Amino acid sequence: MKTNKVWFVTGASKGLGLALSKALLAAGYPLAATSRNKEGLKEIGGASPGFLPLEVDLTDERSVKEAVEKTVETFGHIDVVVNNAGYGQWGTLEELTQAEIRRNFDVNVFGALNVIKSVMPYLRDKKSGHIINIASTGGFVGTFPGFGIYIATKFALVGLTESLSAEAKEFGIQATIVYPGYFRTNFLEKGSIMLPGRQIEQYQAARQSGKWHLEEMNGNQLGDPQKAATAFIQLAETAEPPLHFFMGSDAFQLAHQKIDLLQYELAAYESLTKSTDF
Repeated sequence: MKTNKVWFVTGASKGLGLALSKALLAAGYPLAATSRNKEGLKEIGGASPGFLPLEVDLTDERSVKEAVEKTVETFGHIDVVVNNAGYGQWGTLEELTQAEIRRNFDVNVFGALNVIKSVMPYLRDKKSGHIINIASTGGFVGTFPGFGIYIATKFALVGLTESLSAEAKEFGIQATIVYPGYFRTNFLEKGSIMLPGRQIEQYQAARQSGKWHLEEMNGNQLGDPQKAATAFIQLAETAEPPLHFFMGSDAFQLAHQKIDLLQYELAAYESLTKSTDF
């Protein structure tokens, strides 16, 4: 169902953000799309008055604030916010430098937080809106060797979204955290993945995992980005969208595997768990 909802999408020049942006313009939605480089937004192909391309540094609060203000000036309001921008940092916890770790958190977590803080005053004023934060299956299942910091950023985004949903509820604002599985985008290619500056070869499981992702999974992902775009639009048009949404049958399966493990461990250690009460 097409509405006049105004969308604000970060990381729109690649991957799921690009697929979503194209689908939104094709459906007639007003769209403010951000990227680090405005030239990268040309692939969206929008020349209509309903398309606002924005060059934004998400780690810079002023840059984000100006982009949000420009969107409201252009379209009058913002209805749906999609925090999609981010990148994968590979490397074990021991290998990565503090600079590599902080950079990943700056973009994946604090970038999304900058958007939320900038857009909330407008959503509060009109007492409606929907913030969709894109995490990863790795934001729920963390047992992927060599991805610990990236996974930590996505777990942090999940926690932010849960808290946001509780804080924003009284203003009629909804929040959804999306856990995509593997989608056939450029996420596993250079520019979206950062390798560690140094590698400790003893970490064979991490090296094998990285090799499998690059050589076997890349290009064979199960998820269709165009179908993901349709799902995002359906979520935004749902009267009561979910707080947690797993996207893709692989994400669905991994989520159930973890839930089964949690249920097993809760039952197995119930007596020890409860033994700590007064």
